[in-house]
Amino acid sequence: MSRIAYTVTAMFPDRATADEYIAWLEDGHIDAVIAGGAHSAMIVRLETTDPDEPPRVEVRYIFSTRELFDRYIEHFAPALRAEGLRRFPPSRGITFQRSIGTIV
Repeated sequence: MSRIAYTVTAMFPDRATADEYIAWLEDGHIDAVIAGGAHSAMIVRLETTDPDEPPRVEVRYIFSTRELFDRYIEHFAPALRAEGLRRFPPSRGITFQRSIGTIV
């Protein structure tokens, strides 16, 4: 069985907003994703060599199987994404990207 890596990358207009997002992740959002089927998660503050580049944060979730990931996407992700967008909407200058991959 192949494990699944699900990565959410967020870009922020400033470091204070990125710090607020990290606090929100640590305050229960990651726990909710784990309760929804993820095996583990890690927060990565991405480094940049360009001081003008906006702050970016990645959250990497690991799911033990594709079935657990699909179940998470179907049953848990919609509400959790909606909650995140309420707190961190595009109108605040925040953008999100998601990627899914098989761990080899």
